[in-house]
Amino acid sequence: MESMVSSGVLTKNQASLLSPLQPRKLRSLRNISSLYTTKHTHQFSNAPFQLSIAFSSRSHGFRQVINMSRDNSCEFELSTLTALSPLDGRYWGKVKDLSLYMSEYGLIYFRVLVEIKWLLKLSQIPEVTEVPSFSVEAQSYLQGLIDGFSMDDALEVKRIERVTNHDVKAVEYFLKQKCQSHPEIAKVLEFFHFACTSEDINNLAHALMLKEAMTKVMFPTMEKLIEAICKMAKANASISMLSRTHGQPASPTTLGKEMAIFTVRLSRERREISQVEMMGKFAGAVGNYNAHLVAYPNINWPQIAEEFVTSLGLKFNPYVTQIETHDYMAKLYYAIIRFNNILIDFDRDMWGYISLGYFKQITKAGEIGSSTMPHKVNPIDFENSEGNLGKANEDLSYLSMKLPISRWQRDLTDSTVLRNMGGGLGHSLLAYKSALQGIGKLQVNEARLSEDLNEAWEVLAEPIQTVMRRYGVPEPYEKLKELTRGRAVTKESIREFIEGLELPKEAKTHLLNLTPHSYVGAAIELARTVDSTVNVINGTKVLETCS
Repeated sequence: MESMVSSGVLTKNQASLLSPLQPRKLRSLRNISSLYTTKHTHQFSNAPFQLSIAFSSRSHGFRQVINMSRDNSCEFELSTLTALSPLDGRYWGKVKDLSLYMSEYGLIYFRVLVEIKWLLKLSQIPEVTEVPSFSVEAQSYLQGLIDGFSMDDALEVKRIERVTNHDVKAVEYFLKQKCQSHPEIAKVLEFFHFACTSEDINNLAHALMLKEAMTKVMFPTMEKLIEAICKMAKANASISMLSRTHGQPASPTTLGKEMAIFTVRLSRERREISQVEMMGKFAGAVGNYNAHLVAYPNINWPQIAEEFVTSLGLKFNPYVTQIETHDYMAKLYYAIIRFNNILIDFDRDMWGYISLGYFKQITKAGEIGSSTMPHKVNPIDFENSEGNLGKANEDLSYLSMKLPISRWQRDLTDSTVLRNMGGGLGHSLLAYKSALQGIGKLQVNEARLSEDLNEAWEVLAEPIQTVMRRYGVPEPYEKLKELTRGRAVTKESIREFIEGLELPKEAKTHLLNLTPHSYVGAAIELARTVDSTVNVINGTKVLETCS
């Protein structure tokens, strides 16, 4: 429970936001308008915001005059323009799918679900005679409260919270109100929230929020991203490309094989993320079933708790304090960070390849790349992806480090922190979609790739000296070093060197036929078979359309 409630009632829009700052803290932040000083002249009117710049001949400078409505400056209504988090403002359209699960609305919904499911569980325990088995009609009524839970219901819970100053208790009172008119359920209203501490409800709600958000939103987007990169790998499997190690020309590869590497790396981490089990506890105020055993000493409450938690699709944690220890959350977030770090690597590589001219970017009519340089077509999607991944990793790293730590049997620091789970996921989702958008704009520039290879005949020094070693030619490395290091190397100079070697005819012919374009080793086959490798990693056929 977090005993901090905004002084106003949430609107429908506010309840679905990903950041807790907007609905819960907005009023306390409205005084930010007081930061304006005498540097600005204020003239308030009912006119829309206007900015005029007047030239002062005396100071030979500019004087800004800001006209803003007094009501608007002091009482901003929450919108995409006034939201403190860009996830709930500028980027809302790209991340709103998460709000169903990771917002205040999502938290309230899953609290309602847990409270109702617990009452139904109590009705199935023979020793709890005070809560007899519900009729089919009563069960249907309770399930209907879950299935039909609406934004208006969530707002009603918030109205109750204004009185109780306790968010979980508000859910209990909401359910009692909803059920007091039902003759069968009305008899057992006090068994809502029976023997529960708030964290019994909250920890399960948070686990369900994460599970649904990952399953319904994050994993599908991760898979689209992996599939898009896999398609790049296979489509460009045979397009030769000059490698660069330490930023310098190195043994050639293929464009497709370099994309295949990211396909496999991301697939491994996607699998690791999916294997993290969401955990839950239901053991009362300090994890010992104290109140349960006083009320019903002959019931095996640890077994009941395990049955209940697992019935929700979660893994049961039997050793807890008042809170579930959040270790699984740390594991989940660190796994997402690893996925994100690989994608940062991809974004930076793509940025570099675009800078080298290996990719052209398909332009869109009306778009502007620079406010002053009309020719610019910037790799903004990969830059946006990289930036949001950094922000996501910062948020997720803090959650991973903070949440497993709680003083003694519990302190409240996790409560406000848990409200920020949507931020790390939101910035990650935004990054994945930005990378996908960037990939969709790419067009391979084969001429530019070929040009670099044609200027890098020195890369054939590696295979030549390796063949020389095989056939016992003395000092092969040293001879190639003398030929190539710090010198201009051409097709002619390489061929002349090969002709002068004492090698078997077949070996010499093979080297003479070698070019920077053809010297790619197994890269083509590695790229062509990447989908099979990914399917092996996942233990199932997940990339059916990667072609």
